[in-house]
Formats: sequence, structure tokens, C-alpha cells
Amino acid sequence: MARIAALLLISLLLGGIGNLQAQTAEEMVDVCVGKAGEDATYLKDFKVKLGVPTDGRPQVARFPLVLSSNNIYRFSVCDLPSSEGKAVIKIYDNNRLIFSSYAEDTKEEFNPFNFMCKKTGIYHIFISFLDGKSGEAVGILSYVKK
Repeated sequence: MARIAALLLISLLLGGIGNLQAQTAEEMVDVCVGKAGEDATYLKDFKVKLGVPTDGRPQVARFPLVLSSNNIYRFSVCDLPSSEGKAVIKIYDNNRLIFSSYAEDTKEEFNPFNFMCKKTGIYHIFISFLDGKSGEAVGILSYVKK
């Protein structure tokens, strides 16, 4: 009887370990929204899964987005635990870089960061991984209350 109880206990423990999984993109959205801060209201998420580049150029996910003037937006990006690379989020306006969550020259990271929108229009959000590595990440757009 003790042997059956021990086997049952071991199978329950091993079964529980089998249910432990890396966070999904949906679960990471909740985590990343929390990192945006209590003064931020979640608006949109950007889920990204990029592989290793085949042509030598790093892969980039692009998302068009309409932002309104005189609003403060907060951008944050979170890597999934299984991600090989470190995610970077960039904002572009008409092919002009407005801001990046990573400064290549100083190796400094800005995550999350606020963006004061000065004109209503279409902006492009780019998410990629440092050094062209593969990875999976979630970008978050939030509105910051004034």
C-alpha cells in the first residue's frame, strides 16, 4: 500500500512539473502592462515572434499606429523567457526615428519610456532583437494620465 501511495505521489509531482510551461505571449502581456506603471492605461499590445535572419538582414516587425497630439504615450517591451535576443522597440514618423528603447552608442536601455505626441498622425512601431537574434516579445502601448 505504501508503494502505491509513493508511486501516486511521484506521478502527481512529475505531472505537475510537466504542466510548468514558459510564459505565453498572452501571459506576458499582463506582466508587461504591470511594468508600465499605475499611472498608465493599457491601449494596445504588439506580439512579436522573429526567427534568425536568412538573408543576413535582421528581422523586424512593423506596426502602423495612429497617435493623437497633446497626449503622452508610454511604450514598453518585454521579452518572453524563451527568447534568445533582447527586444528593442522604436517609433518612426515618416521614416524618421523618433525614439528607441535602446541607445546603441551608449548601450543604455529605456524601458518603459514616455512619448509626448506633438502631432496627430500615423506612426510606425518597429520591434526587433539586438544583434539580429531570434526571439519572442510583447510591446505595450499605454496612455499616461496628465
